[in-house]
Amino acid sequence: MSREVRVRSVAEGDWPGIVALEGRTYAPLGLSEEPSVLRSRARSSPATCFVLEAGGRLAGYLLALPYPASAYPDLARTEVTAFRSRNLHLHDLVIAEDLRGRGLGRRLLHHLTATARSSGYEEISLVAVGGSDTFWSANGFTARGTALPAEGYGVNPVYMSRAVRADRPGDPHPTSGPLRGWSSQHEVG
Repeated sequence: MSREVRVRSVAEGDWPGIVALEGRTYAPLGLSEEPSVLRSRARSSPATCFVLEAGGRLAGYLLALPYPASAYPDLARTEVTAFRSRNLHLHDLVIAEDLRGRGLGRRLLHHLTATARSSGYEEISLVAVGGSDTFWSANGFTARGTALPAEGYGVNPVYMSRAVRADRPGDPHPTSGPLRGWSSQHEVG
């Protein structure tokens, strides 16, 4: 993999790659969303949705949107409401299978945290799926007592959050260096 890694806003031409990454990651868990549903998440908050390019290719993506604390998107429905909230819900973070374990997911997370901080968000929430709560805990997220539906988010989903200011000392700056995992609804980095 080339050392050139860059995070940027989602562009129209990114959607086939995003849909493919999402499908390979979540279809085995029964959590894959329709392309129109994914796109609606980005439309509701384009300033907090990103792709990661590594070596000139789409290496991952992150979709986050303002959402009321302790609430989360319905995986089967498009977003029709743009919420005004100090909570930013990290809905998806996916890294290409062959690039996991290289710090790329963490890089996207740091970029989101910096964006959230500069935009006045106070908290970032997510729903950890597929056993990813250990990854998210290692990145400063704490499980909350929010009840999640048995259907829709798979087996044992965990609602988690962390304060935006929670970047820990020693974490790489969002624009430096090249993660791993599953999540938010989706993390795989």
